[in-house]
Amino acid sequence: SQGPISGVNKDIAVLQCHGDCDPLVPLMFGSLTVEKLKRMINPANITFKTYSGLMHSSSLEEMMDVKEFIDKHLPPVD
Repeated sequence: SQGPISGVNKDIAVLQCHGDCDPLVPLMFGSLTVEKLKRMINPANITFKTYSGLMHSSSLEEMMDVKEFIDKHLPPVD
């Protein structure tokens, strides 16, 4: 579907991370994806983070952002 998502999923929180030196998935594609998502779900619930010098991999900074996102949006596990 090209239009907005209806129901409960329209308010889902999204964290999208992208390295600005990714040779496999250029940053432009990440930017286009986030703009598409903003037309489909609540834009206020979308976080797009870029990481300077990061290639097609992850970094400690990115993993800390993922942890923060999980801690904020998911209930604790006992």
